[in-house]
Amino acid sequence: MPGGGFGGPRARGPVAKPKQFTATLKRLWSYLGQERKRLSIIFMFIAASACLTLLGPYLIGVSIDAMTAADGRVDFGLLETMILILTVAYVSDALLSFLQGWFMAGVSQRVVKSLRQSLFAKLQKLPLAFFDSRKHGELMSRLSNDIDNVSNTISQTTVQLMSGSIAITGSLIMMLVLSPILTLATLITVPLVYLLARTITRKTGVMFKEQSAQLGRLNGHIEETISGIEVVKAFNQEEKAIGEFDDVNKRLYEVGLKAQIWSGFLMPLLSVINNIGFAAVAIVGAVLALKGHITVGVIASFLSYSRQFVRPLNELANTFNILQSGVAGAERVFEVLDEKEEPADPPGAVELRDVKGRVTFEDVSFGYRADVPILKEVSFISEEGSSTALVGPTGAGKTTIVNLLTRFYDVTGGRILIDGRDIKEYTRDSLRRCFGIVLQDTYLFSGTIRDNIKYGKPDATDEEMLEAAAAANADAFIRRLPNQYDTLLSENGGNLSQGQRQLLAIARVILAKPSILILDEATSSIDTRTELHIQDALLNIMQGRTSFIIAHRLNTIRDADTIMVIDRGNIVERGSHEALMKEEGTYHRMFTGQFKNLQEVME
Repeated sequence: MPGGGFGGPRARGPVAKPKQFTATLKRLWSYLGQERKRLSIIFMFIAASACLTLLGPYLIGVSIDAMTAADGRVDFGLLETMILILTVAYVSDALLSFLQGWFMAGVSQRVVKSLRQSLFAKLQKLPLAFFDSRKHGELMSRLSNDIDNVSNTISQTTVQLMSGSIAITGSLIMMLVLSPILTLATLITVPLVYLLARTITRKTGVMFKEQSAQLGRLNGHIEETISGIEVVKAFNQEEKAIGEFDDVNKRLYEVGLKAQIWSGFLMPLLSVINNIGFAAVAIVGAVLALKGHITVGVIASFLSYSRQFVRPLNELANTFNILQSGVAGAERVFEVLDEKEEPADPPGAVELRDVKGRVTFEDVSFGYRADVPILKEVSFISEEGSSTALVGPTGAGKTTIVNLLTRFYDVTGGRILIDGRDIKEYTRDSLRRCFGIVLQDTYLFSGTIRDNIKYGKPDATDEEMLEAAAAANADAFIRRLPNQYDTLLSENGGNLSQGQRQLLAIARVILAKPSILILDEATSSIDTRTELHIQDALLNIMQGRTSFIIAHRLNTIRDADTIMVIDRGNIVERGSHEALMKEEGTYHRMFTGQFKNLQEVME
């Protein structure tokens, strides 16, 4: 997009409520579906590892029985064989566990990379109205913190869910084979584990959602405060900023503490339930052994299997607890992905080429809210190559006209034409390429001065860039910098003055050579001496181009072909400077009032 760029703080809006847990979990699983092949390999590793794990207790039981034969002899041959097999099994299990982690790390990072790319790409397609109603820091929190939560959840829970399911099934089968009676003694703990996990995760689910929301608010406050740090210091509001941060941080601390305490209850209470189960198995096993129904080795094997059965149950309960945090983050990500994008170009939309620049507004109406109209049936024509100045009080609708012309918003009534054709019939990309925009609050990107000037025309030659910088009167101050055009800029050009940033924005527009020029208070941040040079540069690039100028300093638009006075969404006056001064209406009062104030200041 050629021009001065858009960005900076905007109107703030509330954080939307998250969606349902189950629907979000299914949607998150659909992203994992892209990794089916690798997940199949991981599942094979897990299955093999589970088999080896299930083999261990059985071999231990055989080993114990080899040492406790009825005749008192130890079967050393069998014992050595069991020890050798156990060693191979445990080493193989460790290797398989390593491979599981290796492959799962790749899967989780690829899924998160895809999710992060989808979210960032979505942000580029959303209309300006979306960003007008949300804190930038809160959106960044979704792109970073929430997706990090998703990453941790995928890497921690996927393997546990797979391995836990296999371990539970396999252990249950082996326990039934060894002793159905002892199996019943073990299963008494299952309903207790289920009820405990369900109770705690219901509590933590709500808390983790609120924790994500509070973290987003905290990031929004940090971003807002750091972006406006000069204003904070200028008005001595450091203590207030600290106080507001403390309030948000305290709310995050409180909800985070509750979530962690409740989730922390789970494992200790599960351990108590498990110990009850082990005690039941030990008592019942001892009775059966005394009666000669089972051997000591069977009891040892069974205790190991019961531990393997209960441990995955505990892990699954804890995994579900972890899922609450990850799904809370995923809900906030999917919230943005489900936002309505800018309308697609209609079928048959054409490229806007060879722009002449005749702009027509026909009974255009618009309101950011349906019940609050901003423009009311506005009609005017700006001829090819003409300059049109828009003046009027703040909130009258001047910038709204520009936003509608560039289709950052769409009209709610009437239509706008360029070269005799409705702008909705043009592709949005080709329409915006014909505009060059310089705003009062310009935005520069991190990188070199060269990169920022070429932002609107990356394929421009260095000679073209130097000509544009010279035309904008930026070349002189750039040459004085240590690295000149290769000087690195901090975020939004923070290491330059406001006037220097504005000069670079104007150079960026000059290089893009737009067909229609929009200047929104383009020289308001520049000192009077520099403004004179800038006015000459702007007059040069305005020659032969349709131009729209929004200005509060009326002396800067005296030479405009048409001046339109906008008030409460209506054009109340229009004409040249001389004609409007003769009418002695609103424009006359505004101009003479400014001139009088200027004289008083000079005196």
